[in-house]
Amino acid sequence: MPRLSTRTRLSAVAALTALGTLASIGGASAADPTLNGQWAPFTRCPVDAPAMLAADGSDKTPQCVVSTSASGSIKLGRTTVVTGRTNLQFGVVQNADGTSTVVAPPSGALVADSATVPGGLLGLMCPSDIPVITGICQTLSDARLNKITATMESVGAPYAFDQTAGVLKDMPIIALPVRVHLQNPLLGDNCYIGSASAPIVLRPKNLDYPAFGMSFFKGDGTADEAGEMSRIDLTGAPQNDGGFAVPGATGCGLNVGLINAAVNAKTGLPSAAGNNSLTLNSAQTFLAGLTAPGTAVPDAGEVLARNWHSAVR
Repeated sequence: MPRLSTRTRLSAVAALTALGTLASIGGASAADPTLNGQWAPFTRCPVDAPAMLAADGSDKTPQCVVSTSASGSIKLGRTTVVTGRTNLQFGVVQNADGTSTVVAPPSGALVADSATVPGGLLGLMCPSDIPVITGICQTLSDARLNKITATMESVGAPYAFDQTAGVLKDMPIIALPVRVHLQNPLLGDNCYIGSASAPIVLRPKNLDYPAFGMSFFKGDGTADEAGEMSRIDLTGAPQNDGGFAVPGATGCGLNVGLINAAVNAKTGLPSAAGNNSLTLNSAQTFLAGLTAPGTAVPDAGEVLARNWHSAVR
């Protein structure tokens, strides 16, 4: 490959910067509602989804599930990133035959804080013998250009939910398809590890037995030992998955993959199962549903939705 002049390299850097900055401008999303009492964690339960509303309370029973963690870490290939808060929410329809159907919220099941990638672009792809990459590396004394954030996003509905596994340890609780969005002005806005067609599939499991608690409440969330609603709390256990594979990065650089190769080479992607890991510290999991769904047949889903909405403040 012929060497590019300094002027050509800097022009490429300028173009990447301009397009990346434009692509990063987006609209704000609506805030989650605030719910009363025992409903408080379930801000994104998809109670109005057709599958949830259609649950009759006999053959199909609706529930809301939320699992949160304040911190953790994820290792993809040779790169480890310390993560912030994660919030996983979905609805579940428990079927009479023992199977279940997972229903994701319209905004996606997983919402996670962005994390900073150690070393930024300097650590992610420099040094490099690729001329355009060499030109980019020469500009990275600017901390704003060097910083990379990584955000985990849902790319499909979770599946294979096992409520029993949430009480035990060393059993996968759910399968969660995700991608990781790498953001930096020079990477553009379409730099991802994983995609809808080739996601990273996480299957977290408890590393220890969680503490168990149960409470009852009225439809509007007010605590009441005779309430028509019940909530199970499974708290304090770290969760981990070390068995997932990670595909290579795509769309990095001008949103068309100009620097995919440099990102993948430095981070060791794609990375086979066994070389990657996810850890969630002190996971807090809550399940809410009708205490006696049989008493609400055939309208259990509609009753659950009505109760959830009555708790919105």
